[in-house]
Amino acid sequence: MERRRFLYGGASVGGGMLLGGTAGTAAAATTRDATTRAAAAGDAVAITPGDRNYADVVRGWNQRYIGKPEKVHLVTTTDQVVKVTQQAVKEGKRLAVRSGGHCFEDFVYHPDAKVVVDLSEMRQVDFDTERNAFMVESGCQLLDVYEGLYRRWGVVIPAGICHQVGAGGHVSGGGWGMLCRLLGLVVDHLYAVEVVVVDASGTARAVVATREESDPNRDLWWAHTGGGGGNFGIVTRYWFRSPDAKGSEPSTLLPRPPAEVLINAVSWPWSSLSRKDFDTLVKNYGAWHVAHSAPGDPYAGMCSYLGLNHRSNGAIGMITQMDATVPNAEQKLADFVAAISKGVSVAHEAATTRTGELAAMPELVKPRRMPWLQATRYLGTSTLTLNDPTLKGDFKSAYMRANFPDSHLDALYKHLTSDAIDNPTASVQLSSFGGQVNAVAQDATASSHRSSAFKMSWMLYWTEAADEAKSLAWIRECYQEVYAETGGVPVPNDVTDGCYVNYPDIDLGDPKYNTSKVPWHDLYYKENYPKLQAVKKKYDPRNIFRHSQSVGLPD
Repeated sequence: MERRRFLYGGASVGGGMLLGGTAGTAAAATTRDATTRAAAAGDAVAITPGDRNYADVVRGWNQRYIGKPEKVHLVTTTDQVVKVTQQAVKEGKRLAVRSGGHCFEDFVYHPDAKVVVDLSEMRQVDFDTERNAFMVESGCQLLDVYEGLYRRWGVVIPAGICHQVGAGGHVSGGGWGMLCRLLGLVVDHLYAVEVVVVDASGTARAVVATREESDPNRDLWWAHTGGGGGNFGIVTRYWFRSPDAKGSEPSTLLPRPPAEVLINAVSWPWSSLSRKDFDTLVKNYGAWHVAHSAPGDPYAGMCSYLGLNHRSNGAIGMITQMDATVPNAEQKLADFVAAISKGVSVAHEAATTRTGELAAMPELVKPRRMPWLQATRYLGTSTLTLNDPTLKGDFKSAYMRANFPDSHLDALYKHLTSDAIDNPTASVQLSSFGGQVNAVAQDATASSHRSSAFKMSWMLYWTEAADEAKSLAWIRECYQEVYAETGGVPVPNDVTDGCYVNYPDIDLGDPKYNTSKVPWHDLYYKENYPKLQAVKKKYDPRNIFRHSQSVGLPD
């Protein structure tokens, strides 16, 4: 028997009918065969090279990668995804999937990708009364999700800061953001996922997998709690409900963000910073986070970015968000800034230059109290790089379990003050981690980094082709020298703990840049990789869903 799922707002999930249980019961995995179900949804819009809008749908945010697919399908339903996937398999065409178009590497716009499934029209956020969980379509951008959940129900998932990032890839890679120290990763609240997969016979179908222990497809749910996008199938929908949530009142099924937050932005001018000041500032940041990385820390409601911008930027900047509803919030924030500044001979001042991806925010030199959603919208839309359609970029990452060894500081200072580039966008950003993230076991989800204190992200951007070689040389040399003692990459050990799969880096798989003998997949997934391979074999035995760094089939 089929029942239509009625949602708050009067719309059905995905506009269709699905098999499932009643509200409050475990939702069993459901499948829909392409040959019997796809026709009901109608055909997706297909854009080909002769269409005037083709150029707009074959590029994402990073202009370094522009595709040349034969078709881009703008899908609006799961049935359309099944149908498009089935046709591509039948014709032997390589598939790629786009959600928000924010991928750092060529995973979507690869030269070999002939068919792109574009999910950007699937942007519904609603409550599914039958699964008793919030449904988020994978084409949603993060700001869609925040506004949809918070304005109607006052709840949140602790996702990222950049407003244009698509939910499809962000969630499947674990999902980190400014509330993670307080609430954990996004996937710690993931209840179910719908994925279009292709079996050994070449048949496309949609599978809904849940975290219920009785679900035979629970392993597919697990793989999407940090296994990364584009590895097992095409995610069309997510459902969110916190594991400890009780009852059926929507406003109690996900956490609530702070009603208000304090936002502060300060900087330290390079012109006045000595080498000793640099070391002190960076070590202070690392030491503070190591000391405050445990779950339940009094500063769990705080997240900070320290942007170690290249000297050509003019300053090192720090942006901090603090839960304004905790007792003595203003004093706690002041104490944090004082701890980071301790021993630095230069007084911090207004942030008059960009900090990493974020714009200059001189108005925040004095902490400002804002409603949470207003602050989230303000910070998320101030990302200069997301709003510039001319930029190409390269990126790298690391998790840090302990403070910086002197060798790391030596390499960072050398490259951040180097005359080899003159690029204000070049930056190494340190970001708060730990807290509630570290309350979850390493193998409970596919997100294996559960013991770090902070994480790092290298970034720089350029526009002209003539600047590409020197830009890549700078970021590669900086990264390799920081981790020179461990083969050029942050191998899992007592100090470092690998890399973030949502900041993909093709260089990790190149022996020219990674001489550690630790393969790229162990840097992302650590001991969880064999289980991900088993899921791959079960749900994608023909390796239909692949990209430049996808989970491989087991030998």
